[in-house]
Amino acid sequence: MIAAELISKILIPLQTSDTGAEALSIMNDYYVKHLPIVNNKQLLGLLSEEDILDHDVHEPVGSYELSLHPEVYVKTDDHLFEVLAIISEFKLTVVPVVDHDNNYIGLITLEDLVQHYADSFSFSEPGSIIVLAMDRRDYSLAEISKIIEMEDAAILSVFISSPDIESGKILVTVKVNRQDIQHIKAALIRYGYDIRASFVESEYIDTLKERYDLLMSYLNV
Repeated sequence: MIAAELISKILIPLQTSDTGAEALSIMNDYYVKHLPIVNNKQLLGLLSEEDILDHDVHEPVGSYELSLHPEVYVKTDDHLFEVLAIISEFKLTVVPVVDHDNNYIGLITLEDLVQHYADSFSFSEPGSIIVLAMDRRDYSLAEISKIIEMEDAAILSVFISSPDIESGKILVTVKVNRQDIQHIKAALIRYGYDIRASFVESEYIDTLKERYDLLMSYLNV
């Protein structure tokens, strides 16, 4: 999926004539801490809640000095991984989207992005989760998939994280389409894989749902 496919249909940008108080009101209504300022389809910058509090809330936002870099945005055809990278780097609640002529197209909210990933990547598919630890240089999805498929199972999704970048170690979180995973774990161990954790869906799904609900509740605060 690309950025253009996840643009919010609800939130509209600010104009330079809008006051800080009006901007705060919109932020409070939609549970965001950032809003783009746009004039004649040109993105002028991204206003943060902190910017408003540093200025007179009764003054127009066009007179504010913005703390965020003016080029904090994504292009319409950027992959959602790029959207995630920008949101993470600048700690954003929304990210503006522009076309290749730098015309403002819309924005993507953090909540919509989280919802998309929750609805995608097989989160709702029945199965179980296995977490493997290994050196980055030893990672081979083809080999892991082959071992799991030999046990009459299939990989639904894979996530890779680096809790300690300097060590060169990674954690590979694999979701498979089976709830009985003892034979899969045994096969991975035979091939030398270090299993750090496993979660059978019947035991894990309630905790996962609770944490997801907490996250969505936090985003709405």
